[in-house]
Amino acid sequence: MLTVQDKFNRRKQRVRAHIARVAVGRPRLTVYRSNKNIYAQVIDDENRRTLIAASTLDKSMKGSGGNKKAAELVGKLIAEKAKKLGVTNVVFDRGAYLYHGRVKVLAEAARAHGLSF
Repeated sequence: MLTVQDKFNRRKQRVRAHIARVAVGRPRLTVYRSNKNIYAQVIDDENRRTLIAASTLDKSMKGSGGNKKAAELVGKLIAEKAKKLGVTNVVFDRGAYLYHGRVKVLAEAARAHGLSF
């Protein structure tokens, strides 16, 4: 019998396997959400480095929480940081989460502020 965590990990690995096939030469924008916060990272898988990170725990976003408005701010922040670093093309890694709610809002905000995926 599979536990909830096992199912979550299988979904995450399935999404990452697909991304590995299509994301040749592009960094990965990955999202993690908890009940209280949302986090985003741009990761260079070839060199195994985190290029950029943003979350609701950043000093500029203190007290914003884990709602859709906060996800929009994190998407904007990650896109601005990526542009400063010269990263414009990424592949979006939603993890095991549905492209819905906070994950969708973060992705759309990142697109609106200059990231293409």
